[in-house]
Amino acid sequence: MDHSGHGMTMDLPPFTLGRGLEWSADPFFLVACLVGLGLYGWGVVRLVRRGDKWPVGRTVAFVIGVLTIALMMCTRLNDYGMVMFSVHMVQHMVISMVSPILILLGAPITLALRALPTAGRGRKGPRELLLMFLHSRYMRIITHPAFTIPLFIASLYGLYFTPLFDTLMGSKPGHIAMMVHFFAVGLVFFWPIMGVDPGPHRPGYLMRMLELFAGMPFHAFFGIALMMASEPMVGTFENPPASLGIEALSDQNAAGGIAWAFSEIPSVLVLVALLFQWYASDQRQARRTDRAADRDGDKELEAYNAYLASLNAQGR
Repeated sequence: MDHSGHGMTMDLPPFTLGRGLEWSADPFFLVACLVGLGLYGWGVVRLVRRGDKWPVGRTVAFVIGVLTIALMMCTRLNDYGMVMFSVHMVQHMVISMVSPILILLGAPITLALRALPTAGRGRKGPRELLLMFLHSRYMRIITHPAFTIPLFIASLYGLYFTPLFDTLMGSKPGHIAMMVHFFAVGLVFFWPIMGVDPGPHRPGYLMRMLELFAGMPFHAFFGIALMMASEPMVGTFENPPASLGIEALSDQNAAGGIAWAFSEIPSVLVLVALLFQWYASDQRQARRTDRAADRDGDKELEAYNAYLASLNAQGR
C-alpha cells in the first residue's frame, strides 16, 4: 500500500537511526545537490587556476550545507518523514535553519561573481544578469526584515495549522515544493543577517542581531504549541502506520520538542558567525585607517593635535 503517491510502503519498521540513514534518494534533491556541488567546485577550480585564493573554510561550509540537504532528502529519513511528525520536523528544521546557514557561509554568490567571465561591452552575460538581480527592487523587498520575519513566522503557523500542509503532503510535487520553500525561507531570512555574499539589505551588526531574535520566539512558541496540544493537530500524521509502533500524540509532542530546541541551535550558530564578522570588519577598518595614515602622514592626528593646542592657547 502506497502513501501519498510516493511509492513508499506503509509498513515501515519501527524507526531507528540506522534505518533512517539508509540510502533512499529523492531524484529531484539528488540532482540538485550534485549540480550545486559541481557548480561550486567549478568556481573554486577556476579561481585557483588563475592564481586567486578562495578560503577553504567557505568551501567546507558549503559542502557540509549541501550534504545536510542530501542527508535529509536522500535517505530513508525522507520516507519516515512522510508518516512520522517527529522525523518530518527534523527534516524541516535542518532544511530551513541549518543548511541555509552553512551554504550562506560558503558565499556561493561571491564565488560566482569572481568566477564568471565578464561579457563584452554592451552585452549581458550570466555575471551581469546576476548583478542586476542582486540590485533589483525584488531583492530589496524579499531581503527586508518587514518581509523576511513575517514570512519566517507564516511558514510555520500558516502551513501546519491550516489544510495547506495536508494538501502539499498528498503528492510528491507538493512535498518537494514544500521542502524547497523551507530552504528558500531559511535563505532569505538568514542572508541579510549573517550572509557573506553582497546583498541589497545590509544593516549594522546590532540591527542584524535584533532581526535574528525577532523571529526566534515565534519559533519556540510554535514548538510549545505542539508539545502542549492534547490532540493531533495535523491530519497527515493523525494515523501513523501500526508497524511503526508509535502513538500520534506522543510523536507530535516529540515534533514540538524538536522545533523548540532548534530555535536555539541556529541562534547560537548565527550569533557566533555575526560576532566573528563584526570583529573581522573592525580589523579591516583599522587596517584601512592605518594605511591611510601611512599615506598622508597621519594628517588627521596632526589636525587633532593642532586643535588641542589651540584650545590650550585660548585657555591661557
